Amino acid sequence: MDVPRRGLRVGAAVLVVSFSGTGCAPGDEALSNEVDASEHGLDWGQSLLAPLDRETLRQVIIELPDATAAQVRVQGSAGRWLGSAGVADLHTGAPMPTDARFRIGGLTQTFTATVLLQLAAERRVDLDRPVQHSLPGLLPPNYPLITVRQLLNHTHGLPGVPLSTRHPEWFFEHRFRRWSPRELVALALPQGPRFMPGSVQEYGHIGYLVAGLLIEKVTGRPYGHAVRERILTPLCLRDTSVPGNDPTIPGPHARGYEALASADGTQRWVDVTEANQSLMWAAGEMISSTADLDTFLSALFRGQLLPAEQLEEMFTVPDVSSASGGRAAHGAGLARYQLDGVTVWGRRGARQGYVSGMGATRDSSRRLVYAFNTHRMGQARPVLADRIIATTFAARAPRP
Repeated sequence: MDVPRRGLRVGAAVLVVSFSGTGCAPGDEALSNEVDASEHGLDWGQSLLAPLDRETLRQVIIELPDATAAQVRVQGSAGRWLGSAGVADLHTGAPMPTDARFRIGGLTQTFTATVLLQLAAERRVDLDRPVQHSLPGLLPPNYPLITVRQLLNHTHGLPGVPLSTRHPEWFFEHRFRRWSPRELVALALPQGPRFMPGSVQEYGHIGYLVAGLLIEKVTGRPYGHAVRERILTPLCLRDTSVPGNDPTIPGPHARGYEALASADGTQRWVDVTEANQSLMWAAGEMISSTADLDTFLSALFRGQLLPAEQLEEMFTVPDVSSASGGRAAHGAGLARYQLDGVTVWGRRGARQGYVSGMGATRDSSRRLVYAFNTHRMGQARPVLADRIIATTFAARAPRP
């Protein structure tokens, strides 16, 4: 469904702010008021974070410069806030709720990495063992040996899948097509290795397609079953799912839109909510909510899902250059972001119609999950995301 650009601002003026937790997962604390007592108890003299600027967060999401709707959840001992703005459905004008589900794209990789690291903790997977030994025949003989660790931290050197997935025309032609992970890997491999494994870091999805296949080989079950059994069920993540070939989003959710230019130069919103996600599979197919992702992130950082040794793999960035310039920033399933002296660990994700992200300080004193319901295929991440991240993790001003 195409929706003209006009009429969006009425919905964008809707702002919902609430302070109640899910009451489901272990350790999830109710938000009784805007300034939690634990924030007053934080030793701000030792923290690098500035006090949470709730008013700026409100203004940022009300403005919605490049999205139809937004959800933002900030939690932790260094400040808490929950808000939403915009419209969940441009056709009906329904306001955006704070509990809407959305496609999380690359955030799926943190779940996949967690399962594989759990298997490593159980000594069912050796992170230093070449993938070729566990998945014989998947990679051609001319490919150098690639370890499981290199899959997880994007230093494997495998080429990307050569499909024009960011082009709107390609998406609309293939949005309901079913792909298999082995089919996608086979499409990529004829290009040859990008570089020697372990020498460079290049973010992409193919390493996590192979990681998903490894999980299935070790467990004897679909990788999504392992995610549900090992993470979703223990943490009671009821909003989170592995959709497989189901193109819909179950439960309450906002419609996802793509902003496309018409022939006359005007902008129109096209509904892309329903789409098969098998193209991304273990690298980016999952669905979740801000509440569930915060519960997951908090449990992960506190060591509830992984022993210390395997958890440290997520926070270990290889000392190599990045193919996109600068130095490597990705560990196993998490990336490191330096924001004005504050180090944040997390992931960003994007699927057609949806942009999301999650991140936290290493001590989990401040955690952020956000989601926007629009995305421009092949273009830069919305400015709105950068503003929310910068506001949430602003550094404390130096003392005079």
